[in-house]
Amino acid sequence: MAEVKETPQLLHLVIGGELRHLHEPVFRDLSQVEFVGAYGSYDEAKKAWKARAQATVDNAHMRYFILHAHKLIDPRGEG
Repeated sequence: MAEVKETPQLLHLVIGGELRHLHEPVFRDLSQVEFVGAYGSYDEAKKAWKARAQATVDNAHMRYFILHAHKLIDPRGEG
């Protein structure tokens, strides 16, 4: 029986909300920041980010971000 190699989980978080100004990533109200979700790959996170960004395109101050949480958890990349 062949061993199935598991794809490593690289945790990415997608968050967003309304910014105070267009030129800096500072949220207008932190209590209103939306947690879109946690994803095991960048590709999955990018799909979620794109969907939320497109859904809020009418508000120029809305921004969504992909956070590379796996780098925060293990900045040396050892696990």
